[in-house]
Amino acid sequence: MNKKYNGKKITMAHGSGGKSSSDLIKDIFVDTFNNDYLSTMEDQARFDMPKGQLALTTDSFVVSPLFFKGGDIGKLAITGTVNDLAMSGAKPLYLTCGLILEEGFPIETLDQIIKSMQKTAEEADVKIVCGDTKVVEKGSADQIFINTAGVGVIEGDVSIHSNNAQVGDKIIVNGFIGDHGATIMQHRAELAISADISSDCQVLNHLVQKTLNLPGAIHAMRDATRGGVATVLNEIAQDSKVSILVQEDSLPIRIPTRGVCEILGLDPLYLANEGTLVCVVDKEYVDQVLKIMQQTKEGENACIIGEVFDSPKGVVALNTLFGGTKIIDKLVGDQFPRIC
Repeated sequence: MNKKYNGKKITMAHGSGGKSSSDLIKDIFVDTFNNDYLSTMEDQARFDMPKGQLALTTDSFVVSPLFFKGGDIGKLAITGTVNDLAMSGAKPLYLTCGLILEEGFPIETLDQIIKSMQKTAEEADVKIVCGDTKVVEKGSADQIFINTAGVGVIEGDVSIHSNNAQVGDKIIVNGFIGDHGATIMQHRAELAISADISSDCQVLNHLVQKTLNLPGAIHAMRDATRGGVATVLNEIAQDSKVSILVQEDSLPIRIPTRGVCEILGLDPLYLANEGTLVCVVDKEYVDQVLKIMQQTKEGENACIIGEVFDSPKGVVALNTLFGGTKIIDKLVGDQFPRIC
């Protein structure tokens, strides 16, 4: 970081649009993100698009704490937006970065977050091409909020939608579920659990692109962020007018994540994830998709957790370890706020 910011904090002048603003933008953002699109310092980025459908998404991030085992708010902002694009089969290309900073926020901490964003963008092979920064009075926000928007392109005849699930399809997750939510809760509650828990925060676009080499194999795909796997499955079942049956003994849940849930009385199926996707796969391709995923770092623990049936339509059910079956519905509220 530029030495002139050592020990300095955000002031209202950094949001004024004057010299303090421009210096901060150049020294912290432009020098870190460092690409031809951003360096023009225009109010917009202009670029040529490949042929295909355009995919656009936006998301905001208010996670508390800002830093946690396995990630931080900057990494989360890039991961969340890249993964939202990837779930449509899009190849993410360009991102924006908008920040709300509270007066008094340490500039060294801001620099650390921005560098984390750039590192994650490089891992995803995307560019951060424009942005905006606003500063509010101390007490008007909680340190830093980040908004990102993303643009990507869907090439070829890819058609992945939540209303595409078909009877006989298999449900795959690419890894353990609930780790991000459990990590954030452990940080906040300061739970004394001996085993380490780390967020699954990771970009999934490279994994998804590999599965697209099997045309028609993927019918639906969602990243299981807020509301967790249970909420995503309900959305797919309702949109596709099908029933989904999940096998509890197939759910990949780490022991420490189960422990956090037992202590706090929560269900891991509803915990947020930041690097876990739910994939509805044609039964003819399920073994091939599973093999492709398991050969990647992001999907080495991929497994089948359920199947799509015709009825009861719009319902998700769980075959329990005790031999019974129960309905897995959407939660009315949020188990834990500010998880992402």
